[in-house]
Amino acid sequence: MRRLPIYFLIDVSESMVGEPIQQVEEGLSTVIQALKADPYAIETVWVSILVFAGQAKTLVPLQEIIQFYPPRFPVGGGTSLSRGLGQLMMELRKNQVKTTYEKKGDWKPIVFLFTDGVPTDDTRPAIAEWKQNWQRTVNMVAVSFGNEADLSLLKELTENVLHFKNTSTAAYQEFFKWVTDSVKTSSQSVENNASGFELARILEDDTLTKVDTTHSLPSMQGVDSNYAVVAGKCQNTGRAYLMKYRRSVEEAEIYGLSLDRLSYRLVGAFPLDASYDELSDHSSGPVRINSDELIGNPTCPCCGNQTAFAMCGCGQIHCIGTETVSSCPGCGSRNTYGISDGGFDVNRAQG
Repeated sequence: MRRLPIYFLIDVSESMVGEPIQQVEEGLSTVIQALKADPYAIETVWVSILVFAGQAKTLVPLQEIIQFYPPRFPVGGGTSLSRGLGQLMMELRKNQVKTTYEKKGDWKPIVFLFTDGVPTDDTRPAIAEWKQNWQRTVNMVAVSFGNEADLSLLKELTENVLHFKNTSTAAYQEFFKWVTDSVKTSSQSVENNASGFELARILEDDTLTKVDTTHSLPSMQGVDSNYAVVAGKCQNTGRAYLMKYRRSVEEAEIYGLSLDRLSYRLVGAFPLDASYDELSDHSSGPVRINSDELIGNPTCPCCGNQTAFAMCGCGQIHCIGTETVSSCPGCGSRNTYGISDGGFDVNRAQG
């Protein structure tokens, strides 16, 4: 049977930590379960999952749908779309079965690109390679999660650019149902000797909308302004964690004037595993944010210490408990900590 390769290229930068990553895991699991019950998909669909943050890797190599088991998703530092595209193009070269006189090759692969941010690297060489070698031979659907993805850049990759307002669990469920239906209609299409690429109808409820790529689109720059993410390390276990803060704009009175005040309120703290370093780009310089802009101090998600946001003189953020003297897991120094009289600058995660 001729294969219909489906690639999911997924942004796993720091801003995806917490509920977004969990929702993507659960959503892809429901996609796979539904496809395994579809007779057309079982006959034709092969699936692969690739992830990118500061680095990129193949999480699940291309395999037939019946053997596919959804993985756990890692998180990394940075948003290197160029490395993600490079990984995708490498997999396409490695896996493609071309048509010969003896047999028919693969149907035109379909790529679903999910991203929620702005690239932290130079994407021009990778985009140029994509346009020259793959844009005509691969169907790509680029999906902006939230409002911070660079739509003008996604437009360079494909005319199929969608905006997904990832605002609730119900929205994620609706979105992944659309993904499932799109794969199903495409697999039915190849069975009927049609084009092999037919996206499902988009419901008119603003959860998922198609971006008009015929008009100029604004180019995004800088870090994700919807979230501020700070990395820390547990002094007891040595394990890394992320503290995630969501953008909050509140009205404040300053010198008698009513002005909007930007701050970030705590979403939660999340432990990390060794894959964080593996998927992070350590070559980029730090972006700073003042602690006065961050509202909320979580407990340590690794050991339960009452404060996860303490900063050593070396700049390492780590947790502290009720002990009189604490040890910094970054430089090893032992210090006594107190409450700062004012704000201080800390390194902000890239993604």
